[in-house]
Amino acid sequence: MKMLFELSGEHPTLPYAELECVGRICDRRDRVAVAECPAPAATDRLALTHTVMEYLGECEPTADAVRALLADLALTSDRPFAARVKIIPGSREYPSQLALERLIGYGIAGPVSLKAPETVYRAVLTEDRCYLGRVIYSDLRTSYESRSPSTRPYFHPGVMMPRTARALLNLSLVMPGEVMADPFCGTGGMLEEGRRIGVRVVGSDFDRTMIAGSRLNVPEADLLLADATALPLRTGSVDAVVTDLPYGQSVCILGENFTRLYEGALDEIGRVLKAGRRAVVVTHRDIREIAAARFTIVQYHEQRVHKSLTRRILVLE
Repeated sequence: MKMLFELSGEHPTLPYAELECVGRICDRRDRVAVAECPAPAATDRLALTHTVMEYLGECEPTADAVRALLADLALTSDRPFAARVKIIPGSREYPSQLALERLIGYGIAGPVSLKAPETVYRAVLTEDRCYLGRVIYSDLRTSYESRSPSTRPYFHPGVMMPRTARALLNLSLVMPGEVMADPFCGTGGMLEEGRRIGVRVVGSDFDRTMIAGSRLNVPEADLLLADATALPLRTGSVDAVVTDLPYGQSVCILGENFTRLYEGALDEIGRVLKAGRRAVVVTHRDIREIAAARFTIVQYHEQRVHKSLTRRILVLE
């Protein structure tokens, strides 16, 4: 099914990369993508997408072009519907949002309900295109914002937010029923996101307190007290690895030993990962040279968190 995605604008590359877990992108503009998706219902796992729509058509971002597109589509709705328009700011001048919503409302046959629509048609104007879709999922980010890490049974400061953890999980392309491992699981944020999409999750950490906290937060997970450079897992036994490598003064490792830790951990990740599958590794420093000696680097992203922290995200095969 051809689908239309209105994407988050908080990062220039991650929202597009995340879409790989549900389909193949065939067109993209600023904060918009069109993709062929074999399982449309699976798109509700996305974290960096605002709205998921059935793709209906596209045209130039002018009132005349939108009117012609609607005439060509000849859309009808048996259920009460509303028309919504999103304009992505850019260098072009677009028709007003209200004028376009009225135009679309008049151009679709059926009962209109602005207060309680059962169907929503949404147009997104960006760069040189106007995309029109029928909304399937909206406000996908709400569920992540409502479950802050501070509300978990065990909380530790500095943990990754659920939306970011889910996006990283999606970059791994792990599917429901498969096995995902996090060798630095901490309080279990990655494991929780995997559990929510039906993945079997395996977490390990060298810190007993973190393992105990993960057990409270994600009781369904398989948890191991283990050194990430000597994982008690069979070779080629996991479908994906998603992990945030340790850093900073809170980690009980001497600074000069971080490189050896990363090398040892990547060796083990490569050993337990099935051939042709992905590992998503996050760190505070650029370890591409270390990773390239062991994996093919499929993607590299940087995400500025605050003045003293930039996440470097590696997608490896």
